[in-house]
Parts: sequence; structure tokens; C-alpha cells
Amino acid sequence: QVQLQESGGGSVQSGGSLKLSCAASGDTRCMAWFRQAPGKRREGVAAIWTAGDRTDYADSVKGRFTISHDNANNTMYLQMNSLKPEDTAMYYCAADFCRGPWNLLLDSTYNYWGQGTQVTVSS
Repeated sequence: QVQLQESGGGSVQSGGSLKLSCAASGDTRCMAWFRQAPGKRREGVAAIWTAGDRTDYADSVKGRFTISHDNANNTMYLQMNSLKPEDTAMYYCAADFCRGPWNLLLDSTYNYWGQGTQVTVSS
């Protein structure tokens, strides 16, 4: 059983930065951040294969967001820079014991989800 605890959301002006954290218990070889804005579908933002060195990003955040993982405390981070109003959403941490580093940005890959943390970017 995997438990996830997110933190770090908040409100920021356009162009600002936020850093999200997701502390995981249990064996998690793949972890990801998803987001969902009101009236929109949930989308994969960034993912990491913790057993190797692979990361995946949605095109909309490439060059602005950086995902990382601390093996010592099994915590995943999402550094978000140059935030835009369209980044406003509820952000969810997801994790699972994946057999390989594929489909990391698909929500069907994950069985374990955090409760979400709100990110609001004002113009």
C-alpha cells in the first residue's frame, strides 16, 4: 500500500515560482504530477522513473517545470517557474510500482493518488 502526501501549493502572480512536494510511503518506481482545472480533463504534467533516470514532461510545461526525486526520503518535487494563469489547477501526486518507464504521463498507469494541492496563478 502506498500513501502520498502533497504540499507546497498556493497563490502566485504570473511569472512567479512555486515548488510542490509529494512524500511517499511504500515502493514507488514511477511517480508523476497531474493537474485538473475546473471543467477540464486531468492531464499529466511531469513524471519520473525513480528506478532510473527518465523524466517526461507535457509540452505545455517543458522548460518551465522540473521534476525531481529524493531517494533518501522517497519524496518527489515539482519546481514550477515562469508560472502562467493557465497553470492554475488542482495538482495531484500519483505513484505506483511500475514495471517500466513507459506511459508515465497517463493517469491509468497509477493506482495511488494524493489528495491534491491547489495552485492559483493570477495575471
